[in-house]
Amino acid sequence: MALLHRPGRPAPTGRPRRLARTTAALAATLALLPPLVAAGGASAQEVPAADVDVHVNTQAALGRLSDTARGVNAAVWDSHMNDPEVAALMKTADVGAMRYPGGSYADIYHWETHTAPGGYVAPGTGFDAFMGTVRATGAQPILIANYGSGTPEEAAGWVRYANVTKNYGAKYWEIGNEIYGNGHYGSGWEHDDHADKSPREYARQVRAYAAAMKAVDPTVKIGAVLTAPGNWPDGITGEGDPGDWNHTVLSQVTDVIDFVTVHWYAGGSDTSADTAMSRLTRLPGELREVRAQIDRYAGADSPRIGIALTEVNTNTGGAQLTARPNGLFAADAFMTALENGVFNVDWWNTHNGPGAITTVDGETDYGDMGMLASGACTGDVCQPAPNTPFHPYYGMKMTGELGTAGDTMVAAASSAQDLSAHAVHRRDGRLSVLLINKNPDAARTVDLAYAGFSPSAVAPEVSRYARGDSDITDVTDSGASASRVTVPPYGMLTVTLTPKPGTGSGASAAGTPGTPRLEAVTDTTARLSWAGTTGAARYLVQERDGAHTYLVGETTGTSVTLRNLPPGSTHTVNVLASDAAGRLAAPSDPLTFTTGTPADAACTVDYHRDTSWGNGFVATVSVRNLSDTPITGWTVDWDWPTDGQSVSSGWNATFHQSGRHVRVTAPENAGPLAPDGASTASFGFVGANDGPNPDPTVFRLNGTVCAGG
Repeated sequence: MALLHRPGRPAPTGRPRRLARTTAALAATLALLPPLVAAGGASAQEVPAADVDVHVNTQAALGRLSDTARGVNAAVWDSHMNDPEVAALMKTADVGAMRYPGGSYADIYHWETHTAPGGYVAPGTGFDAFMGTVRATGAQPILIANYGSGTPEEAAGWVRYANVTKNYGAKYWEIGNEIYGNGHYGSGWEHDDHADKSPREYARQVRAYAAAMKAVDPTVKIGAVLTAPGNWPDGITGEGDPGDWNHTVLSQVTDVIDFVTVHWYAGGSDTSADTAMSRLTRLPGELREVRAQIDRYAGADSPRIGIALTEVNTNTGGAQLTARPNGLFAADAFMTALENGVFNVDWWNTHNGPGAITTVDGETDYGDMGMLASGACTGDVCQPAPNTPFHPYYGMKMTGELGTAGDTMVAAASSAQDLSAHAVHRRDGRLSVLLINKNPDAARTVDLAYAGFSPSAVAPEVSRYARGDSDITDVTDSGASASRVTVPPYGMLTVTLTPKPGTGSGASAAGTPGTPRLEAVTDTTARLSWAGTTGAARYLVQERDGAHTYLVGETTGTSVTLRNLPPGSTHTVNVLASDAAGRLAAPSDPLTFTTGTPADAACTVDYHRDTSWGNGFVATVSVRNLSDTPITGWTVDWDWPTDGQSVSSGWNATFHQSGRHVRVTAPENAGPLAPDGASTASFGFVGANDGPNPDPTVFRLNGTVCAGG
């Protein structure tokens, strides 16, 4: 695959560009769950009829915002990196993390000498100067130890200087940048002096770096580099490797790392930010697959290992990077990633430099991947003064209007593809909803409805960023109500509501339960446990389906076994505590788990991916009949876990796909499948994937669920 120029990588000139539900209804307990509320509040003006419905459910927690949730990249080649205006702007936007020393420069940068052989280092960008900006911002550093041309000893020296000599308290340390781009898979933009450039060697070195760095400061968190599922080189197995990059690395390092890092650029042949916004629908599945990979190798230790999205933007080049649609993308991308299990998202970049000059939405787009202007020129077209914010800055800043560290992200669902909705239940009981209208031509009027939250009659606070706004603007008196708002074209609104007195989780005498843990799972059952809380008379377990929740378990203790689950099915659950009066407290953080297949099944199916290349793959499937009678005229069925997976062509069988469902039929002259596993039917196919490519979880032979091979 041909690679575009990567952000943070030196440009050719040396300057960078860059449950299933239970069948038995728990009717008495359902009465405890607040009904869906479409609440009013007097409107100062008449609002148009709604054309979008948004449902917000505060009983479906998606996790809590961390103090490092919003982050930006900083680069040693950026002469404006430590301008005082940068710290002021980032503090205003509630930025909690700043990544250094700048993408691929990390693998040529030596912190002690402040040099990057083969690259440009701007004056005034050394580590201490950077930490001055970090501290002025009120943020934490995310530091990239030099893997490409460094050593574990050099990284340990940096830890010692940062945390012992200077007492900076630098917690997060990545081992290298995009090391999978070191040429091992045929394309190389990342500097790597190691003779062995395989994922096995990277994993071995991660262990050495972690040992050396934690010997200096045992509290540091070590991060290993992964590639985003569905993005090159995911799925490619190099010569002599036991598997692709992620599986090889994770199989060797989960006991010594504390987080993993992935980068995500919307990419595609269409470089428009409008297309990028639509491609964001791939990101949740890709992040779920990263977590599934960690689960596979870390087991019960998996929840300890975090995921950081340390670079994100629309594309690795092209236009529509400083324009308004990329501001919408920034807000949507930050919240989408955070809602799907990452603790940190870092925009690429703070300042990056101009590229192709175009006109987008009536404004000049400078083709710049930075949040702030650098003041540089392309030809006779120059950017605004240094540190002038571009639209992506305001997109990130708008997410700060939505919530801050410790607040709880909750489920929100929109009925329209061109309007995104995100919601945060604040620690003080208020509820904030972010609405992003990606339609450039039409305003969208939104009916808001709530579960688990009853708005007061007080008019909501409303913040807007839309055409004509030079910053996020308070429009509380615009006529918006708790039940209906209008979002301008290519605009964003954050609506913040106060709860009706005596309602909500704050009115409960119970606290918030601990995050549920999966103690045991079979094909049809799952045993969960959690840390109890004060004031709890009983606990309710709810499954989430989008923004809706369903009661699936109830207990007075702190564990429950969920039954009658379909084999191979995935479930996301929260636990809520009810006090003696039946009032529900805030939900726990979520747990997602997948049931297995029956151990005593009458058939087995072995699904094996033979080879992959990022957006395509070849798979072989083998089927055995374990029953005591032969099977003639067999069919094999499965469902793809994600929408982007499909069968392109196949052999030794007939293939039919409808939606995610695949049915494979035996060829006409096929003999019977012998009983007791005495014969095997095998077929293969070429598949395609647009995004992540997880294996199917359950296969059926003539309708019977099979065990894995």
